[in-house]
Amino acid sequence: MTPPPLFTEIDGYHLATSRWPDDAASTRSATGPPIVLLHAGVCDRRSWDRTAEQLTDLGPLVAYDRRGFGDSPVSPGPYRDLDDLWAVVDGVSDGPVWLVGSSMGGLLALDAALTAPDRVAGLVLLAPAISGAPEDDDDLDPQTRSLSDQLGAAAEAGDANLRLQLRLRLWLDGPAAAAPRVGGPARELALAMNEIILRNDVDDEASAAGVDAWSRLAEISTPATVAWGDLDVPVLIAQCEQLTHRLPRAQRRILPGTAHLPYLERPDLVADVIREAVRAR
Repeated sequence: MTPPPLFTEIDGYHLATSRWPDDAASTRSATGPPIVLLHAGVCDRRSWDRTAEQLTDLGPLVAYDRRGFGDSPVSPGPYRDLDDLWAVVDGVSDGPVWLVGSSMGGLLALDAALTAPDRVAGLVLLAPAISGAPEDDDDLDPQTRSLSDQLGAAAEAGDANLRLQLRLRLWLDGPAAAAPRVGGPARELALAMNEIILRNDVDDEASAAGVDAWSRLAEISTPATVAWGDLDVPVLIAQCEQLTHRLPRAQRRILPGTAHLPYLERPDLVADVIREAVRAR
């Protein structure tokens, strides 16, 4: 269950934020470094609920909706996701924090570790995007290419419902799934989150910090766990494998039977990965 939203203010804008425990005073007084959960570009902070509920023994946790996601409105002007992240961090800690980032949230975590390494105690990266990473559509497998082409056609046709279904097929089910693989509350939540994202027409690239993390991965000295589902997009799996070799202190974890959003399918498994990483530190 999503805690009642709190709001982090930055220059008059308010980011919807969840905390476990669900009040600022107990979050600051809890033991252990805070853990900041950064959502994917096809999710919002609600995606972390079932995982966070299993991790309150580690210390305070916080998740927030980036601008245009979930309960955070579309930004009225230019902004940087990194600035928003540090505003959230300032609200929960005066020291380093753990960053747990999924997909685009992982990109933000890596950029943060490069631009302010003293503020990052460690990283858990779930199939992260990486700023500056090479992109080549020729590397796409046939299933991913087909879904990507269909998504483009649905966007051109203005078919919002088809776009929703295709996004879930690609990111929740995994591109190789012959039919919808994940159902129940996980699929309902994924639909609800993506309805907001498509309605707000969020452009993640507009808020990027301009960091080329791909060429600078060797500079990240914090401990990092890189995890991914074995049903994820193959080109992303290959990129994760490269990441484990290029980060100096990386551990790898493969999450069997899951795709790009493993915490929606197996929050217990993802909670174990996070717990293991934090306790090993």
